Amino acid sequence: VQVVESGGGLVQAGGSLRLSCTASGLTFNQYTMAWFRQAPGKEREFVASHVHKDGSTYYADSVKGRFTISRDIAKNTVYLQMNNLKPEDQAVYYCNTVSTYDHYWGQGTQVPVSS
Repeated sequence: VQVVESGGGLVQAGGSLRLSCTASGLTFNQYTMAWFRQAPGKEREFVASHVHKDGSTYYADSVKGRFTISRDIAKNTVYLQMNNLKPEDQAVYYCNTVSTYDHYWGQGTQVPVSS
């Protein structure tokens, strides 16, 4: 199983960025997909998730209304569209795939936000 994030990079506050996460080696539509992030000196925290069973989405309060998670089953890819980025969004963003039996993490992609 491979989980690979991409799309990170330096962005100015107020700007937008779209992260991608492609999973291979697993049955993509049987996994809930989620994004987490970890800022320097802080614990990893939940950002957003997309549930495979019914397409429900969930967001951390800090990103509601600014971030959108979506899934492209044909591409085995989940996206995180991030708008109106704030300096406090600066972190390494990780993709997580979860099923009833297992879960996998990507290596992370950095999102520096300049003020």
